[in-house]
Amino acid sequence: MRHFSSGKEIIRPGVTRFASAYLTLESLLDKKDQLRKMVVDSRWDKLREVKSKKGKAATAMMMSMAFWKDLKLCLNVFEPLVKVLRLVDGDVKPSIVFVYGEIVKAKKEIKEVYGNVELRYKDVINIVEKKMKDRLDSPLHLAAYLLNPYYSYADTNIFDDGTITEGFISCVETFYYGDDDKQDQAVNFELKKFQNREGSFAKKLARTCQNFDYNAASWWRLYGTEAPALQRMAVRILSLTSSSSVCERNWSTFENIHTKKRNRLTTERLNSLVFIQFNSRMMAKKQMIKEKKITDVLLSAETTEAQGFLFEGGDDYAEVVYRDDEEEMDSTGMPGSAIGETMGGDELLEPRRSARLRQLYEEEEEFDSEEEEFDDEEEIHSEDENEY
Repeated sequence: MRHFSSGKEIIRPGVTRFASAYLTLESLLDKKDQLRKMVVDSRWDKLREVKSKKGKAATAMMMSMAFWKDLKLCLNVFEPLVKVLRLVDGDVKPSIVFVYGEIVKAKKEIKEVYGNVELRYKDVINIVEKKMKDRLDSPLHLAAYLLNPYYSYADTNIFDDGTITEGFISCVETFYYGDDDKQDQAVNFELKKFQNREGSFAKKLARTCQNFDYNAASWWRLYGTEAPALQRMAVRILSLTSSSSVCERNWSTFENIHTKKRNRLTTERLNSLVFIQFNSRMMAKKQMIKEKKITDVLLSAETTEAQGFLFEGGDDYAEVVYRDDEEEMDSTGMPGSAIGETMGGDELLEPRRSARLRQLYEEEEEFDSEEEEFDDEEEIHSEDENEY
C-alpha cells in the first residue's frame, strides 16, 4: 500500500478526536485510485492474507463502485456536521453566536445532498434533530440566533418564527428576572429597533455583521447604544463560549473502568458501570452538600443551565434568589460576573464566584481525590479476584 500511496498512511496515529472516523473515511476516498491499483497488481495476489475470507472481502470492496459511491455520499452528508463540531470545539472565539445558525445551515446542506427529496434525507435529519432536542435548542441558543445580525439580517423571517421568538422572550425574562420594566423595554421597543435597523443600527459601518469572522459582542457594544437593555443582554449572551468539561468528566470515568486488564468489557456493560459510578458520585456530592446546608446553584431544581450567568449580577445574584437565608443584594447591584465586557477577544474572561461557592468547589475537589483513591483500591481488589 505504501508503494502505491507514496508512503502515505490511511490512518495516522494521534490523539483520538471526535472526527477520527470522518477523517479516516476522507483519507480512504483521497487514496481511491492508489488502492484500486494496489488490488489489481500481481504482487497483491501473492499475499497469504488476500486468500482469507477478510482478504477477499477487502479486495471486492476496493473494486466495488457502489462502495466508493456510498463513501462519497457519507462524507458529503457529515461534512456540514463536522464543521459545526469544529466550531464549538475551538477556543479562538465565542461559539454560541453561531451554533444554532450553523446547525440550521448544516441541515439545509444535508437536504441538498439528497436532492431535497424528503424520503431520502428524512432519517438523517431526524437523528440530527433528536440530538439537538433539549441540548442545542434551548432559549439561550435561540436568543443568540435571533440577536446575531449575521443570521437575522440575512433572513428576516427569523423574527416571525414563533419558536425562536418564544425562546428569546423566555431568555429576556430570565436575564431581567423580576424587572418588568426592563423586560417590556427589551421585548416591545428595542427589539423592533434592532429588527427594522433604526437609529444606530442603520449606520453604514454596521454592515460588518455580514462577515462570519466579526465579533458579535463588539458589534452590539458599538451599534446597540440606543437599545441599552437589549445591548446589555446581547453582549453577555453573544460572548459565551463552549465547554467540554462535562464530557471530560465522563471520559475520566470511562478511563477508570476500561483499564488494560479490563478491556474485554462489552459496550453495554461498560456503559452500565459508568452510569452507576458517575451517578453514585453525583448523589454522594449532593448528600454532602445537603448535610452541610449549602445550596449549589447548579444543582438547584429551580435553575437551568447557565442560570447564574444569565441573571443580572451573575452567580452572586443567583445565590441570593435561591437562598432565603442570604442577605439582600446591595441596592447598586453586582456587575456581571461570568463574562465581563470583551472587546475583540483580547481581554481574558475570568468568572467570579462568591466565597460560599469557592468553599463548596474546594470541598468537592477534596471529595474527588478521595473517590479516586477508592477507585484504585477497588481496581487492585478486582485484579486479585481475576487471578483466582
